[in-house]
Amino acid sequence: MLDRRLRDPETQAHQTHPLVRFVDVEKSYDGRELVVQRLNLDIRKGEFLSLVGPSGSGKTTLLMLLAGFETATRGDIILEGRSVNLIPPQHRGIGMVFQQYALFPHMTVEENLAFPLESRRIPANEIRRSVDRALEMVRLRGFQTRRPRQLSGGQQQRVAVARALVYNPKLVLMDEPLGALDRQLREQMQHELRGIHRDTGVTVLYVTHDQGEALTMSDRVAVFHRGAIQQIGTPQQIYEEPENTFVAGFIGESNCIQGIVRAHSGSRCSVEAGGNLISGALAVNIGAVGSRVVLAIRPESVGILPRSTSNAGALDAIISQITFQGDHIRILATALGTQEFIIKLPRTRERPPLVPGQECRIGWAPEDCRALAYAP
Repeated sequence: MLDRRLRDPETQAHQTHPLVRFVDVEKSYDGRELVVQRLNLDIRKGEFLSLVGPSGSGKTTLLMLLAGFETATRGDIILEGRSVNLIPPQHRGIGMVFQQYALFPHMTVEENLAFPLESRRIPANEIRRSVDRALEMVRLRGFQTRRPRQLSGGQQQRVAVARALVYNPKLVLMDEPLGALDRQLREQMQHELRGIHRDTGVTVLYVTHDQGEALTMSDRVAVFHRGAIQQIGTPQQIYEEPENTFVAGFIGESNCIQGIVRAHSGSRCSVEAGGNLISGALAVNIGAVGSRVVLAIRPESVGILPRSTSNAGALDAIISQITFQGDHIRILATALGTQEFIIKLPRTRERPPLVPGQECRIGWAPEDCRALAYAP
């Protein structure tokens, strides 16, 4: 039976026992290379947690380990306080949604939704009620008798989501579920999945390579690279406070400038780059004076300044390219000799026109610049 669970943030904050725990989990397919490295991760009850990273980073392997389709080389996976390492997939009480919807083509929508309930020997009257509620939840009432080939891609995806939720699992795993949809439909489904999560309160573990999708939908985001979590936090934390150069470069766009630390006091530092001293950067796990760092500044934090601007944080630059992108203008500019800066400016009629080849000054607020440890 589908239920509506309370999703109050303060209530969730007091849920001290996570639904899922990965404890020192590792996975190797060949006995040498680890595709998941000593993973420790808690998944909270009722949260929407996205795993994001490039292909081969280990995020889908983690999903398959939790589902029971792969076995950990070492470590323990705990679900609701008990180890599930030796429990087969069908007995873990976990729903799954894949990119390929895996609907039975010879069955109607109603029959597809009823199948997981029938396999659990749920009484027929309860199956009917649960199927009706699931169809209502995904806004497909009236589609009961249609077969998958008679549905659009978005409708098929809704059926797949409803089938994963129809028996009220404690946890739903989603592996690139929107990857086969066009952009407009994908964005629509993102909001619909978020609404379904809000209404049901089910815990969701969501795998995607699309950073924007992860930021849009998630309570928390875990960024994977080379089998390890590089950073985990709220979408805002991941975007605005990257902890290393991989996260800064993978999540969204960043201007990354290599330099040398010339002064370091408390949480701030000054960095020499391209013959200029850039002061006030927020120091994040960097070394001592003289060490190499990377300055990371988001494109929307960089502004075009009047040529007469003389403050110490401003740099001389030359605009090389201007691209209109609807709600903003994307500008490429060269500064610090050969450093190419990406600048995103909101579209406005008040701004004087900019042209390629134009000389200008660029700058940013010190709090928008993060100095990260250099990683070759």
